Formats: sequence, structure tokens, C-alpha cells
Amino acid sequence: MTVGPTTRRRQLGADLRRLRERSGLTLEEAGARVGISKATLSRYETKEGTVKWPAVDALCREYGATEEERAALVDLAKGARIQGWWRSLADPIPESMNLMLTLEDEAVREDHYASMYIPGLLQTRAYSEAVHRASEMRCPEQEVQHMVDIRMKRQELLLRPDPPHLWVVIDEAALRRLVGGRDVMREQLRHLAESAERPQVTVQVLPFASGAHAAAVGSFVILGGPAPELDVVYVDVLGGGLFMEKPKELERYRLAFQYLSAQALGPDDSEELIHRINRER
Repeated sequence: MTVGPTTRRRQLGADLRRLRERSGLTLEEAGARVGISKATLSRYETKEGTVKWPAVDALCREYGATEEERAALVDLAKGARIQGWWRSLADPIPESMNLMLTLEDEAVREDHYASMYIPGLLQTRAYSEAVHRASEMRCPEQEVQHMVDIRMKRQELLLRPDPPHLWVVIDEAALRRLVGGRDVMREQLRHLAESAERPQVTVQVLPFASGAHAAAVGSFVILGGPAPELDVVYVDVLGGGLFMEKPKELERYRLAFQYLSAQALGPDDSEELIHRINRER
């Protein structure tokens, strides 16, 4: 999978810090040697703001990096400004969604626990429209359609030659919740079952009979990067979203997803339950 600008930027920051610590230099010492402030170098390492590739080149030389390491980091710095398809949209999108689209576009896997609705990457257009109309009660229809268009475009990442692996655990409540009417739900459940047949998609259902579970607080997504330290957890909240990437936060959500997957029905039994619920419509 192509590594995108956000992943490049995060990887660059982690590698610069690793090389500096290997060289035994402090932030202040390293910055002084290449003519940048301690605060600027700190931003480089914490993945905030833009990075100038000549500065990266100079830092690598001061850190005693190998030619291979230096070339790789300079390449990361040069590529960190590349923008995704959504940047060219005529209408603006919320900043939290901007980051979500960026991370999702670069993910190698996506682990999604859905407690309320079918995950966006597996929604039909009619179902997505109903969700957006309910969630954004005062939005004009044009804005609803704009957001739905983005959601449909997002789904194209599953059609790539080397798509991310999408693993979803869906609460039974999301399958039984009547969104958009019976016809919309019938179509959505058929589409969900068909999507589960794709090799890069794993669908599990967490049945009511499983009782209490590890994610009673609600839905979340773990966006997996090329390396574990580049993973990010996304949690939807009213008015935006929360992104978490601290090691303890990541570990907590990874463990929760493992427990949820263990409690949920297997893929075959999940598909059968989806069909059974659909026949009850």
C-alpha cells in the first residue's frame, strides 16, 4: 500500500527522534548544530507542522545516520506534502473528518467496532443518507448529499489492488435498528452479507446473548499503520471525533477489540445471523 503524507510525517518524526537519541544529543544541542530552535526540532519529532527536507538532511548528517537512513528520511520529508483526493472537493469538510480520511487512506488495516450503525465503509447509499439525515438534523439536503458522496468515495479503497484489511465487529443492535425504513434495511443487510464474502473483509456479529462486553462505551476504529507505533484510534463524538495514539490508549483499544472479536460469532455464523435478521424484516 502506498504510504501517504500523514503516515510519512509520523514516521519521519519517530525516526528523527530515534536517530537523535542514538547519537546522544539533546534537542537543544541538535538544533544548535543545524541552526534551528529546540522548539522547532521538538515539533519535527512530535509530528506537528511541516518539515523542510534540507533541515532533515542536515540533522541526519549530524546524527551520523547512514546514507541509506538519510536518503529514506529525506524522501519521507519530501513526500509529506502530498495531498489526498478529498483536498480537491469544492465544499469544505470538518477538520476531524479531514484527518480521518487521511489516516484511512493510508491504513493497512482497519479494526472497527460498531455499536449503533453499520460501518461507513460497508454502508449502502440509501442507508448512509438516512444516517446523515438523522445525525445532522439541521443540515440542508445539499450538505447531506455532499457527506454521503464522500462516504461512497471512501469505499473505493476496498477496491484497490492491495486494499487494507477491514475487520468489523457489529453489535446485533446495529443490524436490528430500522434505519431508513424496511426496504433500506433489507438492501443494507444484503450488501453487508455480500461484503463479508470479500477476502479483505471480515465481519463478525456480537449477539445480544453474549451479554456485557469490553466496549460498552460505544463504537471505535483502530486505523492500522505500516508499523504498530503508527496506529491511531478514532472515536466518534458529537460535533467531531477524537484521535488517540498514546501507547497505553492503543493497547487498551487493541485489547478491547480482541475481547470483542473473541465474544462475537465467527464469520460464518455471523453471516447466517445477518441473513436470518433480514428474513425477519
